[in-house]
Amino acid sequence: MSIEENKALANRWMKEIWQEANPASMNELLSPDFLFNYAPSGVEPNREAYKQGINSFHVGFPDIKWTSEDIIAEGDKVAVHWKGQGTHKGEFWGVPPTGERVTVGGISIIHIEGSKIVEEWGYIDIMGLMEQLGALSPPE
Repeated sequence: MSIEENKALANRWMKEIWQEANPASMNELLSPDFLFNYAPSGVEPNREAYKQGINSFHVGFPDIKWTSEDIIAEGDKVAVHWKGQGTHKGEFWGVPPTGERVTVGGISIIHIEGSKIVEEWGYIDIMGLMEQLGALSPPE
């Protein structure tokens, strides 16, 4: 695929997978042997766990809006600087709803083979998110 096609796939990944949590798009865009390289301890870094992680954000923050801030592509990899904003209206990772409006940011690098995403390396500011929810105290 060309760099422009890879960027278009990354935009679909953000819109259809992260924003819409569309199960059909998850199955279409993510390779069956997809791996994500930032799984929490004890979680298999596979496609099913990835889907569950995305859904956990939608349960905890039903109004979440994911946006791409920057997209840079080279070869078969696309880097996406993104952010999510939403209201904590449902349980998220054991934290009961707080009603807080939060922002979480991160960077993902997706590896594309053919028309499928086969791997993602990512950084997500979970510590900052948990501080906003009152689940962690900021460092002194």
